[in-house]
Amino acid sequence: MQKISNIIVSTTAQGISRIKLNEPKTYNALSSKTLKLLIDTFKNLNSDNKTKVIIIEGSGKGFSAGHNLKEIQGLNKRSKYKKIFNLCSKLMLEIVQGKKPVIAKVHGAAFAAGCQLVASCDLAISSDDATFATPGVNIGLFCSTPMVAVSRKVNRKKTMKMLLTGDSIDAKSAKEIGLINEYYSILNLEDEVVKLAQKIASKSNFTIMTGKKAFYKQLEMSLEKAYKYTSNVMAENMMALDAKEGIAAFLQKRKPNWKDK
Repeated sequence: MQKISNIIVSTTAQGISRIKLNEPKTYNALSSKTLKLLIDTFKNLNSDNKTKVIIIEGSGKGFSAGHNLKEIQGLNKRSKYKKIFNLCSKLMLEIVQGKKPVIAKVHGAAFAAGCQLVASCDLAISSDDATFATPGVNIGLFCSTPMVAVSRKVNRKKTMKMLLTGDSIDAKSAKEIGLINEYYSILNLEDEVVKLAQKIASKSNFTIMTGKKAFYKQLEMSLEKAYKYTSNVMAENMMALDAKEGIAAFLQKRKPNWKDK
């Protein structure tokens, strides 16, 4: 386990790397310092061959309250505002465009940029008492960057209601609209998240990496272009050692021995 100021990073022998936001006094606010640390950490883990899946969570009472408003209040220049919002966007892109699947483990509140972080992760599992919101409208600051991530996971009218009212939603509603995959009691949350991470880590890392990249890329294409692109991806995938090994193992009714290439 490695504590890097505002975050704690650890990796298990099974290839599960964990990032814990560690500023409970600010409800794990995403300060510029924390954003930079997270970007560097995700970059390192995405290039780490031992890491197969990443879990991100918060310490203390909840996941993250979003940007540090005290820090933002003290900036007072458009260029400085733009810099911190661009930094936050860079983090979200690093998660989406990164090679490794990322699971958000959420308890307590995930608000504003914290909700954006949840939506940017590939998967999200929460406690049954977790709450989610894009409440910027309540303080005169529309959640414009959070809506980029949320609107790509949730349908337009549900997203707009969250954005226009600033109201929070519970875990049940978050699952129903597609913001999270599932929710569990706080007592079972850790076990369920680890179980999911272990299942993903047991697959070919190369195959997962190929599939994640293709998933997000094809979403931005027309139907015809998406099929053409993914047909090429599958053809390339078939040339990989792990595809040949996986098919052979299935036909021989044995466990595959992945080479991650």
